Amino acid sequence: MSIDELEEEVEKLKTQMDELEEVCDTLPKCSEDDACETCETYKKIDGLNVKIEALEEKIESLMGDDEEDD
Repeated sequence: MSIDELEEEVEKLKTQMDELEEVCDTLPKCSEDDACETCETYKKIDGLNVKIEALEEKIESLMGDDEEDD
């Protein structure tokens, strides 16, 4: 995957995460003290965040490789 493709994938994941966060804020369960620990939507958000971090690390790695080639 190219850097552009990775960045595009990150943007898609961030959009999905934003949409889930909007839903998450409106759930009745969110008013409970331990809501995030048992919320499936929050687990999905957390999973997307992990994927985004991994892709961003890969982008940084690739950009570092490109700088070394210069």
